[in-house]
Amino acid sequence: MPAEGEVLANTYPLPRLQLQHGRGCELWDTDGNNYLDFISGLGVCAFGHGDAVFARLAAQQMLQLAHGSNLFSSRPSLELGAALLAAAPFAHRVWLCSSGAESVEAALKFSRLLGRARGGPRKHVWVSFTGSFHGRTFGALAVTHTASYREPFEPGLPGVRFVPFNDLEAAAEAIDADVCGVLVEPVQGEGGVHLATPAFLQGLRALCDQRGAALICDEVQCGLGRTGRMFACEHAAVVPDILCLAKPLGGGLPIGATLLGRQVAELVQPGQHGSTFGGNPVACAVGTEVMRRLQVPSMLEQVQARGAALQAALRGLLGKTFVGWRGVGLMQALVLAPGTDQAAVVQAARHRGLLVSRGGKDAIRLLPPLICETAHIERAVHILAGL
Repeated sequence: MPAEGEVLANTYPLPRLQLQHGRGCELWDTDGNNYLDFISGLGVCAFGHGDAVFARLAAQQMLQLAHGSNLFSSRPSLELGAALLAAAPFAHRVWLCSSGAESVEAALKFSRLLGRARGGPRKHVWVSFTGSFHGRTFGALAVTHTASYREPFEPGLPGVRFVPFNDLEAAAEAIDADVCGVLVEPVQGEGGVHLATPAFLQGLRALCDQRGAALICDEVQCGLGRTGRMFACEHAAVVPDILCLAKPLGGGLPIGATLLGRQVAELVQPGQHGSTFGGNPVACAVGTEVMRRLQVPSMLEQVQARGAALQAALRGLLGKTFVGWRGVGLMQALVLAPGTDQAAVVQAARHRGLLVSRGGKDAIRLLPPLICETAHIERAVHILAGL
């Protein structure tokens, strides 16, 4: 087996842990070491690993039709689109793609269509927020706040304004007649699990209505049950014009979706956007099963219950290493004491058999599978207590 650094581009710190297989909420590496997975593939594996139903559906679809390109339609893509529309009554149409960044790219383009329809070419500006992460493709990167991600590739796309997160007064100043879209994560994931307040989201909705801009909710990480609601914006009773989804939708397979409200959807014309792998039948077949599971009332009730249990347990860890917590549902963060080495804490947890990730600059992020049990939470907390 070649070394990773000999064959793959140097985009990640090496060496990385080499995983071999998983089952439920656990993973094993190539040396046979066992880990409790509280990363879930950065939110992708919401139903854990080694799901036999997902595997069967994918295999059946592979044998029937693996790919047809965007020149053709397929039953799995139509079934998934219908399932998404049923879960999101505000949406009029769905655009399917292969990733969260691709979903955001579509949102940027479609919001520009709305801007032109309402104000002509001058209505082209996007507003994003401090702490935001929307992806690493060029458009998504332009509206991502983290400077270290953007600066090596600047100059980026013009027409982006960054505003302090949860500062409605600053947003009101930034969202003027030139703004075509406002991008917000109801819960910032990469930024450290920061929650938008209901008043902030509701205020953004009102500002977008007043000034003719599209409200774009990026729920690539926080959507589809992660917070205990189907969509995180539901906590604030806010309806977006565009909603971006991805990570858990494919049950581990690459897929993304951009949900469009009627006023946006009716502007989209053939040829204005596309994706070769968008609506891939295999990913859509599994995605439809993901949506079926999420629509079972007890599923989201379980996430709420497990999230409350995890929050209560995290509060008991506060002391020398951890000084705070924040989050909702099964999207949580433990805030580190000032001066604590974030990377060292993540590594120490791994050595003890728990996989967690960084959250912003001051926390570790916990994204357990939605199917986690009380025993998994207790095991994770026991490990964290020893750090």
